[in-house]
Amino acid sequence: MNTLTSPQLAPLLNRLFEEADAVSPASISAVAALSPEERTRLMHSKTDYLDFYGRLKDVALPVSRETGLLLYMLARGGNARTIVEFGTSFGISTLHLAAALRDNGGGRLITSEFEPSKVARARQNLMSGGLADLVEIREGDALQTLSVDLPDSIDLLLLDGAKALYSDILSRVESRLARGAFIVADNAEYSPDYLARVRAPGNGYLSIPFGGDVEVSMRVE
Repeated sequence: MNTLTSPQLAPLLNRLFEEADAVSPASISAVAALSPEERTRLMHSKTDYLDFYGRLKDVALPVSRETGLLLYMLARGGNARTIVEFGTSFGISTLHLAAALRDNGGGRLITSEFEPSKVARARQNLMSGGLADLVEIREGDALQTLSVDLPDSIDLLLLDGAKALYSDILSRVESRLARGAFIVADNAEYSPDYLARVRAPGNGYLSIPFGGDVEVSMRVE
C-alpha cells in the first residue's frame, strides 16, 4: 500500500474526480454567456485571464486520473522533495503530489491559487487527505506569489493554471530547477509559446507529449 491508495486518500480522490466529472465548464452560466471567440481570447490573454478563470471558480478543472497517477509516479520515482504547482484549484493534483512527498519521506509543496473559494476548498481537501502539513498554498496571482521565497532547488514543476502564463511561470522558476527536474504542463496545446520553448533544441529540456493534452519535460542543463 502507498499513500495514494490508502483508505484515507483513495476514497477522497475518487469522490473529487466524480464530482468534477459531473460539472462541465460549458454549463456554467458565466462561461456559457461568452461567445466562442471571446472564450478563446480570454484563455490566451496575458491580461484578462483573471476574469476568465474567475468565472470558473466553482469548477474543479482537475488533471485527469491518468495525469494524477503520472504526477505521483514522477514525483515518487524521482524522489522529489521540493515541488511547485501553478494552479491549485480544488487540490486534486496537489493531493497526488503531496502523497508522493509523504511516501518519499517528506518535503515541501508550494502551490498557488488566486481564487479564495478554491483555496478554502483545497485546504479542506488536504486536511481530509491528511497531507496539509506538506503543502503551502499561496493565495494570489502566481506571477507574484511564485516570484519570491522559492526553494533553492526544485525537483518538479506542475503547470495547470492560466495557459497563457505557462512560459512566464517557467521563467520565474527555471533558475531553481534541479538538473533532471520534471515539468508537467496540463492542456499544453493552449500554450504554443511554452511548447516551442521546451521543445526547442538548445533550451535545456527534453520534452514529449503525454496522453494527448499533457507535455512532460525534463531539465537537462
